[in-house]
Amino acid sequence: MEKFIKNIDNFSKAVGHCFGWTVLVLTAGTCYEVFRRYVLNDPTDWAFDMSYILYGSLFLMSGAYTLSTNSHVRGDFLYRKWSVTTQAKIDLTLYFLFFFPGVLALVFSGLAYGFNAASIREVSVNSPVGVPVWPLKLIIPAAGITLVLQGMAEVCRCILAIRTGEWPSRGEDVVELEVALQQQFGHKEGGAA
Repeated sequence: MEKFIKNIDNFSKAVGHCFGWTVLVLTAGTCYEVFRRYVLNDPTDWAFDMSYILYGSLFLMSGAYTLSTNSHVRGDFLYRKWSVTTQAKIDLTLYFLFFFPGVLALVFSGLAYGFNAASIREVSVNSPVGVPVWPLKLIIPAAGITLVLQGMAEVCRCILAIRTGEWPSRGEDVVELEVALQQQFGHKEGGAA
């Protein structure tokens, strides 16, 4: 079970890092658009579409990675005071009540939505150049599938936590500056979730 969790975590990490590069493309494209618009007084036709397609792709495909690093926002004023076993039981229940139904709905409705857009080669109505938007719509079910896989790993993580009373470790990756400073200097103020 631990090997399964590690493999899915690594897959989610690879997908998240891959789509993280869209930030650089988005930044370069936006800088180019600003230069063209304000310096040359000649705005591009594609900048708006590029920005929402790249940002949408990044947002959709980073969900599983964020889940694998336990970085989603949670109202944990009660949660953090519970025992690991109680946390795992609550998480496990919520995965089956809310997470999987919602994500499976995303997969199935996204498949129909994405394949319909691809079949007609849908383009943007927001610009005169007709930027294709069907690839972005095909990312919707792909994002759902990555979330289902990571959700299965999280369920396994909950089961292990219920059995052992400890959360299985998560892989090392990028660490928030505040957490890194706390680790380096041994401060426990504020605590990281």
